[in-house]
Amino acid sequence: MALPFIPLWQMLPDWGYWLMLGLTMLFGFWLCGKVADDLRVHDHEGIVWDEMVGMWITLWLVPEGWQWLLLGFLVFRFMDILKPWPIRWIDRHVHGGVGIMLDDVLAGVFAWLAMQLIVWGVG
Repeated sequence: MALPFIPLWQMLPDWGYWLMLGLTMLFGFWLCGKVADDLRVHDHEGIVWDEMVGMWITLWLVPEGWQWLLLGFLVFRFMDILKPWPIRWIDRHVHGGVGIMLDDVLAGVFAWLAMQLIVWGVG
C-alpha cells in the first residue's frame, strides 16, 4: 500500500519529504496506539501504517524507477523480518503506538542505510 505514494513523495523537495516522514511518524504513534487499544491487540496484523512509514523512510533519496521500488520493498521486508538489534528488543519491550511504530521506523532506517550504500555503489 505504501508504494503508490512514493512517486508523489519523490516530487517533494528533500526537506518536504523529510517533513512528510516526521508528520506521518507522529500521526502513526497516535493512530497505531488507538487502533491497538480499540482492537485490544498489540500490533494487530491489520495495522499497516507503521509498515507504510517504514517503506517511505526506506525509499527517501532513492532514484526513481520500479527497480528501486522493488529493491527497497525487499530490503525493508528483510529488515522488518530479521529485526536486527535493537529492533527486536524494541518490538518486545516497547508497547503502545510508539512500540508499534518504532520497530518499523528503525527497520526503515536500517533499510534506508542499505539502500543508500547500494545507490552509492551503483552510481
